Amino acid sequence: MSEKFTFFWRSNSPFSQWYMQSFSLDGITFNCAEQAMMYGKAVLFHDREIAEKVLKTAEPREQKQLGRLVNNFDDKIWKEKSKHIVYAANKAKFTQNQELLKALFRTAGTTLVEANPYDKIWGIGLAEEDSRARDRKQWMGSNLLGESLTEPREELMSKQDNGTT
Repeated sequence: MSEKFTFFWRSNSPFSQWYMQSFSLDGITFNCAEQAMMYGKAVLFHDREIAEKVLKTAEPREQKQLGRLVNNFDDKIWKEKSKHIVYAANKAKFTQNQELLKALFRTAGTTLVEANPYDKIWGIGLAEEDSRARDRKQWMGSNLLGESLTEPREELMSKQDNGTT
C-alpha cells in the first residue's frame, strides 16, 4: 500500500505558515504561524529588537524577511530548536481554532507535505504537480513543516480517541 499525502503550499491553505489565523502562545497573540516562528527565532538568539518588529508586522512576507535579519544567528542551534518552535506554534494555532482543527483531522491517514518547489528544508523542494512529489524517496527537501503538522495531528487525535481532549 502506498503512502498517502495531503499537499499544501499556498497561503490560502490552513496548513501554511502564512495562513492568517490568530492564536496565542506563551501569552502573546500572533496573526499567523510564520509570525510565531520568526518571533521565536529572534527570541532564541536574544534579538529583542527584531522580536518586537516581528510582533508589529502584519504581513508574513515581512515577518520572514525580519527573521533573516536576526542577530547572533547560529544555524546549528536553529536546526536543533526550530522544529520545536514551529511545532508549538502549529499546535496552538490548531487547538485554538476549531475549524482549523477539523481541517487538520480530515487529513488523518495521510502525511502532510509542504509542496514548495523553492524550499528544501521546510518543504520538499517540489511542486505538488511534479510526479516525484508522490514518492518520498524522490523528494528534494526534508518536509519539516509537514512533520511539524503531522506530529501534533497524531498527538491530538490520540488524545481525542482516549477522551483526554
